[in-house]
Amino acid sequence: MSPGPLMPKATAVWLVENTSLSFEQIADFCKLHPLEVKGIADGEVAAGIKGLDPITSGQLTREEIELAQADSAHHLRMAESRVKLPEPKRIKKGPRYTPVSRRHDRPNAILWLVRNHPELKDAQIMRLVGTTKTTIQQVRERTHWNSPSLAPMDPVTLGLSSQIDLDFEVQRAAKDRPQVEVAETGGTLMPAEVSTAPAPAPRDEPFADMSRPKPVQEDAIDVNSVFAKLKQLKRADDEDDD
Repeated sequence: MSPGPLMPKATAVWLVENTSLSFEQIADFCKLHPLEVKGIADGEVAAGIKGLDPITSGQLTREEIELAQADSAHHLRMAESRVKLPEPKRIKKGPRYTPVSRRHDRPNAILWLVRNHPELKDAQIMRLVGTTKTTIQQVRERTHWNSPSLAPMDPVTLGLSSQIDLDFEVQRAAKDRPQVEVAETGGTLMPAEVSTAPAPAPRDEPFADMSRPKPVQEDAIDVNSVFAKLKQLKRADDEDDD
């Protein structure tokens, strides 16, 4: 799609007054609506606008106009400019400008970013809030002159940054942060069928370790013999008293 003329309405006024082009041809070249061009011809639109000659301004050639007048289906084409304009240089963005009325809120915004987004680097905080690295370090280390009175506040709410810029920096910091791979461990929870199953019966071990001491089996206690011994001890104590 070719760009339109520099002054579309003024060019349309000149074409309406000085050529026999159709409204559709003029509208197509000037990027206007045909009814708007008809309004220009009727004097209802663009009243008081002086026509601009597209031939003098180098936007059209006389041959192109004559060709379009002879063929109503022909679309006007912009003339190629003989002057090559240099490409505009990209202006490097400087630090974000912070209004004077908002500058005292920057430490609060820095404290909010440090607490809620510790993954952000100092350079990212500087771009978001428009501060210095020294101020960020003072807020981190609680050595800022106003540290006791600082309160974390969202920089978007304070008007120091936009939500789009904040989300962009947070996503960028998340991508730059190395991913920690969790080591695969065999420790998992046992299913209930295994943990509640009865213990298996002991089986003979033909190749048991002979160095391990075998558990000592205690003899069964005879209650009658215990009471008999207690009676004998009591009689012996009575005889000693006599």
